[in-house]
Amino acid sequence: MSKPFGLGKGLSSLIPKKIIQEVLPKDSKALPGEEMVMQIPVDKIKANPHQPRTDFNHESLEDLISSIKEHGILQPLIVTLDADGYQLITGERRLRAAQVLEFKTVPAIVREAEEQQKLELALVENLQRKNLNPIEEAVAFQRLIDEFNLTQEEVGKKVGKSRTAITNTLRLLTLPTDIQKALINEQINYSIARVIVGLPPEQRMPFFKKVLKQDLTVRAVEGEAKKVAVKRHFRQVQKDPNVLAKEEELQQALGTKVSIKKSGSSGQIIIEFYSDEELSELVRRISD
Repeated sequence: MSKPFGLGKGLSSLIPKKIIQEVLPKDSKALPGEEMVMQIPVDKIKANPHQPRTDFNHESLEDLISSIKEHGILQPLIVTLDADGYQLITGERRLRAAQVLEFKTVPAIVREAEEQQKLELALVENLQRKNLNPIEEAVAFQRLIDEFNLTQEEVGKKVGKSRTAITNTLRLLTLPTDIQKALINEQINYSIARVIVGLPPEQRMPFFKKVLKQDLTVRAVEGEAKKVAVKRHFRQVQKDPNVLAKEEELQQALGTKVSIKKSGSSGQIIIEFYSDEELSELVRRISD
């Protein structure tokens, strides 16, 4: 018999690491309720026949396999009861990684399909009622992506927002905890948070402290952010034109920001992403 174990207060392991649960109020409608996680035999779980992803080559799973080998499966799979065992709802890549690693069991939440649909409806309803602050919205969007295998575009259609709006909101989860809390507590508004998240990571906290200290308006914040951008651009202009051209070529091919740090004949290529979905899309494009 599968052995259940509690997950503490809330379904914390279903929340991506970038979602810091302590930031939100305990009664937040964006957070999952308390559920039980079961250790279920891998050979009892059937693949989801409605899985839209068909390309699962071993190479694309290597990073996940390495992570799971070192840390275990941190985010439980979600399954539903089947005549001969269980059918997978979400967690295809984790299941495949577990099979490669020859795991006997995997952590999973057993949920009826109807309950899964109710959860989706509850999240969408709260989003449409505008009962959530921007960070709670971002958490809800991320849950819809993680727990229902939705793309950002599909989330947008369900809640009546553009894909760009979904992406911009999800990016708020990359902000430091103090800035997320300030947004929740209305010390800063969404427009200011959007400006801050557009800055390089190392500039965000200093800029945020400056905003609070000087009590800047949105327009003033945008003006200060432009000064930061100009200084950064000036530093970039000093780069080798050939390197800048290669950065631009990669950015057009991948659809995201790319930086090349070159030292002699060696260096690094830094590719930025703002959600798990964007990371998966980048891996797919690079693999192709």
